[in-house]
Amino acid sequence: MRRLARIFEDPPPEYVFELSGAGIAYARHGHPPQTGFRRLEPGVIAVSPLEDNVLNAEALVAGVKAAGGTNGSRKRKPAALILPDYCARVTVLDFDDFPSEPGEQMSLVRFRTKKTVPFDIDSAAVSYEVQAKQGGRKTLEVVVAAVALEIIARYEAAFRAAGYHPGFITTSALGVLRLLRGSGLTVAARWNGHTMTVSVQQGGALKLLRCVEFPEVGIQEVLAMLHPTFAFIEDELGTRPDKLFLCGFGDFTGLFRARCAEDLDVAVEPLQSRFGTPGPDNAGLLGYLDSVEV
Repeated sequence: MRRLARIFEDPPPEYVFELSGAGIAYARHGHPPQTGFRRLEPGVIAVSPLEDNVLNAEALVAGVKAAGGTNGSRKRKPAALILPDYCARVTVLDFDDFPSEPGEQMSLVRFRTKKTVPFDIDSAAVSYEVQAKQGGRKTLEVVVAAVALEIIARYEAAFRAAGYHPGFITTSALGVLRLLRGSGLTVAARWNGHTMTVSVQQGGALKLLRCVEFPEVGIQEVLAMLHPTFAFIEDELGTRPDKLFLCGFGDFTGLFRARCAEDLDVAVEPLQSRFGTPGPDNAGLLGYLDSVEV
């Protein structure tokens, strides 16, 4: 995967796609951007960090073509591709010393990440970003995203077959971070399919990101993820969150909002975007658009 910082250095691709087990969220840049969602039949994508996610490549290619349209050109159109959280692993590593040479940096990042992922790190696409130091910290914090090569290759192949060149690839949770504005400490909890992703951000820097699979969503599952997250914040960061954002809980949002506010003693709000209400299948895409559209 290309380094996350490149999103700000290169002109954004015209097309953006976010994939999930439910379907394809898509956007085409404009003022405002054109967005939509193309549902896929069950079994076309099965999100996993260990096994092939694309179970029906022909149906996925057809879905991408239907979502993005065709212009008759043989040249592949540049696109940003946002992968499901659960197929990748994102972690934050602390370093007392970090080499200046990129090759040494990558070797060290792969070594430190090896024990945190359920797949072979030597057969994985790895991207990392060094975060700016905050509050007089002596250590460097490095955000690392990793996904098995065979998984990312199958996603890329489907988009190439549909006439696109996925030159920028990220995960949904990293896109969602762009929607957590402000300099305070915020927590985001998002439900998608059978997984829940929780992230912690302070002053624009990622502190923690977890994605866990659950058979079904319920308030007990939500609190089971959030209680240890809040304990981590108090123990490691020495403070409490300013706000908790919820996304993807549909009709349960009101109930979960009230229970989380009561149990966790925190202000709770639904996640918002300039380009629509983020849901379980498009929050990463809307966060991406928020970061590149003026």
